[in-house]
Amino acid sequence: MIPTHIFHDRTDAGKQLARILPESIKNRDPVILALPRGGVPVAAEIARSWGVPFDILVVRKIGVPGAEETAMGAIAGSGIKVLDRNLINRLGLGEEEVEAVVELELSELRRREKLYRGDRPAPDIYGRTVVLVDDGIATGSTMFAAITLLRSQRAGRIVVAAPVAAPVTVERLREKADDVFIVLEPEYFRAVGRWYDDFSETSDDQVRSLLADFKSGQPLSPK
Repeated sequence: MIPTHIFHDRTDAGKQLARILPESIKNRDPVILALPRGGVPVAAEIARSWGVPFDILVVRKIGVPGAEETAMGAIAGSGIKVLDRNLINRLGLGEEEVEAVVELELSELRRREKLYRGDRPAPDIYGRTVVLVDDGIATGSTMFAAITLLRSQRAGRIVVAAPVAAPVTVERLREKADDVFIVLEPEYFRAVGRWYDDFSETSDDQVRSLLADFKSGQPLSPK
């Protein structure tokens, strides 16, 4: 039987992930950025473990029309757009269809930026080590968009960290990021939620609550 439910919930996953991250990264004064919403409680546990702040990087998946769970790309701030042209061509999707979805997701990206960050400026990542955190990585489209954005902003070093990821995606991420740390790379991946007991949706209120302590730049207190 193939094991499942390795993580109780995102908090447990974050604690397990924190344990495999080397101390050398903490010593570089890193910027921890969570991909909302699911990556936020995971990143919060790393921040607690290290006694440092964390923030968010809003990236939106671009879903295939009629099969939205299937990613055909992702968008991030500053006009960053990563598209899977092979998939788009294979499905016979026209440029207008793709751009219609992009516009919808761009609107949601702006809404979430405003909701989560308000008027608080994004952290300065120029020349710094950035740890990108999500609750799991399937196709990696959102993570690739995030990496592209950070490269354009001249991040010094980009570290990808997640509790679980598809092995084939991890191989591709190692080509784009400077370091990749994954707790579990199951051969039969299927879906991120398969590896959690509780994979209930992280709400906007939960994200705002976890971020609230960092508006003044103060780290979370260890539990």
